[in-house]
Amino acid sequence: MNVMISDITEDLDTTVQGVQAAITLFLLIMAILMIPCSKLSDRWGRKRCFTIGLVLYGVGALISAAAPNLGVLILGNSVLEGVGTALLIPPVYILTTLRFSDLTSRARAFGVISGLGGLGAAAGPLIGGLITTAIDWRAAFVFQAAVIALIVLLSRRITDPLPADPTSPFDGFGAVLSAVGMFFVVFGILQADSNPALMAALLAAGAAFLVGFFLYTRAREQAGKEPLLPTLLFKNRTSNLGLVTQNIQWLLLMGVSFTVAVFLQEVRRYNAIETGVIFTAATVGVLVSSLAAERLAKRRPQKTLIIVGFVVTMAGIGLLLALVGGSSRVIAFGPGLLLIGLGLGVMLTPSVNLVQSSFPEELQAEISGLSRSVSNLGSSFGTAIAGTILVSDLASGNTSYVLAMVALAVLALIGLAAAVRLPAPTPVPGTATERG
Repeated sequence: MNVMISDITEDLDTTVQGVQAAITLFLLIMAILMIPCSKLSDRWGRKRCFTIGLVLYGVGALISAAAPNLGVLILGNSVLEGVGTALLIPPVYILTTLRFSDLTSRARAFGVISGLGGLGAAAGPLIGGLITTAIDWRAAFVFQAAVIALIVLLSRRITDPLPADPTSPFDGFGAVLSAVGMFFVVFGILQADSNPALMAALLAAGAAFLVGFFLYTRAREQAGKEPLLPTLLFKNRTSNLGLVTQNIQWLLLMGVSFTVAVFLQEVRRYNAIETGVIFTAATVGVLVSSLAAERLAKRRPQKTLIIVGFVVTMAGIGLLLALVGGSSRVIAFGPGLLLIGLGLGVMLTPSVNLVQSSFPEELQAEISGLSRSVSNLGSSFGTAIAGTILVSDLASGNTSYVLAMVALAVLALIGLAAAVRLPAPTPVPGTATERG
């Protein structure tokens, strides 16, 4: 979507802000539904949720391909693909955690998954740019549907190690409270440049709903009922700090991707393929560092890898800032994006592994949903925060771009601070790590 912005705005007679809203809404829907969908994976079965999610995503891609206006594009891409992704992602992490018992093999598995996830996010602009330039932006969504069909076919081999439990309780009211709270927070950020008063009201409402969710959850636990998320998930320091690093990692990835893509298209006037090709540098960086995840996990503590990842990523942002005014050539963005890809690839796997391994198997559905929700919330924050700063004054040229990247650098510093505070991981009694 990032490299299709110019084509979509022209074809659907909309604005950059409209496409930004569609991208952010897609990420937000994933975030707010990830926890409820994780709980449903226990009730419906992990493979069934995975398959339903794939089908919804494929239908959404086809609707997006045929969209006559922004509203239909939002229905297909933001809503259906967002819901589909929320259903299919938690089973991937739950099944991986259940199948790999020791820290090294689990690190290898999460390395493959996180690496391919980061690689997909980094390679998406290149693939989208090639298809958009060679054929049309709508063909990129048809390509998505074709990939989904292939995955559905291959997923027939997947077996669920645990049977579905139709009697598993589901806290619907808690799901609504948490979803509404997160929605208001992100939607409020999007109003920053147009209506500060509305932004403040939405942020306050979002905070109120989230506080209400916490109080409701605690009351439900005290009454002996199963909540959407047990409060003990938030009492583990390693997990809490790991979740912060995950959130900021994906915030940086999506924030940088959106900022650079919009700047190149709307200010420098590059087309989709030119914009996509430059992201090859980030793709190479993520791929190289992710493939080394297993070897790095054996040689260095996970905390060290996360710290190094943030430092390298911040260096990449610094290069993007330093070179934007020094050269008008698109290649000037390559070194910075390469470093950002290397940095993010180094730390994506350790952060996920720290969080997932902090809890026993009976809590894997809950922590997987929380982990993915936090990560996708970070993605939506990245697009909302950096995008809002950038889009607020595109006519200024480099100025709004610099401000957006500086904001991302400050957030990277917060992530680094959280990583530095990470304690040495200790196995939780009953976890697969301890038994391994």
